[in-house]
Amino acid sequence: MAGRNGRTVRDLRRGNRTAVLQRLYFDGPLSRFELGPATGLSSGSVSNVVADLIADGLVEEAGSVDSDGGRPRTLLRVAPHSGQMIGVDVGETRVRVELFDLALTELARAERPLTPQGYDADLIAGHIRDGVAEVLTAGQADPGRLLGVGVGVPGIVEHTPDRGAVVHGQTIGWDAVPLERLLRSASRLPDGVPYFIDNGAKTLGQAEMWFGAGRGARNAVVVLFGSGVGACLVTPEVEHGRAVEWGHLTVRVRGRRCRCGAPGCLEAYAGAESLLARWREEGGRPPEGTDEETALTAMLAAAYPPEGTAPDPVALAVLEETAEYLGAGLSDLINLFQPERILIGGWAGLQLGTRFLPAVRRHAATYALRHPADKVTIDLGRLGPDAVTVGAAILPLAEFFAAGGRRPEPATENRLPAWRAALEERAPH
Repeated sequence: MAGRNGRTVRDLRRGNRTAVLQRLYFDGPLSRFELGPATGLSSGSVSNVVADLIADGLVEEAGSVDSDGGRPRTLLRVAPHSGQMIGVDVGETRVRVELFDLALTELARAERPLTPQGYDADLIAGHIRDGVAEVLTAGQADPGRLLGVGVGVPGIVEHTPDRGAVVHGQTIGWDAVPLERLLRSASRLPDGVPYFIDNGAKTLGQAEMWFGAGRGARNAVVVLFGSGVGACLVTPEVEHGRAVEWGHLTVRVRGRRCRCGAPGCLEAYAGAESLLARWREEGGRPPEGTDEETALTAMLAAAYPPEGTAPDPVALAVLEETAEYLGAGLSDLINLFQPERILIGGWAGLQLGTRFLPAVRRHAATYALRHPADKVTIDLGRLGPDAVTVGAAILPLAEFFAAGGRRPEPATENRLPAWRAALEERAPH
């Protein structure tokens, strides 16, 4: 039965369950008494919802705390083992797959290295399927508790009604790749396990906003700095974040050719791939036969050697120029979106780290308008190299919470009669 605002009793129940689950997840353990003010629900509604969630195995007791003059209050938390999620990071150097419990404790992981020529879509889909099978076996997982598989990928992700998630990854040669269909075509998972595929910068942003340096911010930009660069914008209007193709903002007319094919993109100057290429072009000597992460480590060691050793002037000049381009690119984000915080993550951002950050901040302030620049902080993300994988795992978790902690019911012919369903809708909670 729908009320004046169009919400049914089922909608209200789901919303109440969502509110309690989220407060326990982010702020728990909490007592029933504390859940009332935290969720805005009456004590009776809190008691009913908690009893329901305990019966479903989603919430459990977690000790007690003394109250003022009364009986000790029982603390509650989300039961970590009541569900599992898989997060996948399709990165530039590897495919990483991790299995997590509901508290995002890692239970198992698998990795498949990639070469620069290793972005064949069928190969990537095979790596993901094999990695999923490996972590499920290693983590002794129960597919019945699996909430879903989240996948972070480079490029623009289009969600279509007929082909599922389709990836437009121009920099990796993917033109409308039906990745979800490829994953399902030979999947060993039950048909009811959903896939959640999105841009890797967005999954990084989701992780930092839920658990990292973005917590508490209403407006933030989370930057993914790897072989290329990307960003995720989070505002009150875009609560779960929106990927923006910041790396393909033009910073130099008729400039260096970017991986996407256009001249003068920020990624052609600020991504790790271009940084190493420019070092090589200027006479630097990156180690041969190594991946980008190892080569960037060597470049940093050359530019910032131990005390008493002369730095490689070419490596140092290229890094300083990269800091300026990155700062100028951040100034555009500051001017356009006026965020409270900018967070830099990704494997290259973490490698460059605190040594690189003061110069980036200085250049961002130089190029940005003073008023928004005075109100923003620029820092490193806190979640390390697994942030994209954690963020990918959050995608099914967020959907699970939005559904009030209820898994999608498989289609069945034995549905309740319409009159019985209507009565269920009207039944008080």
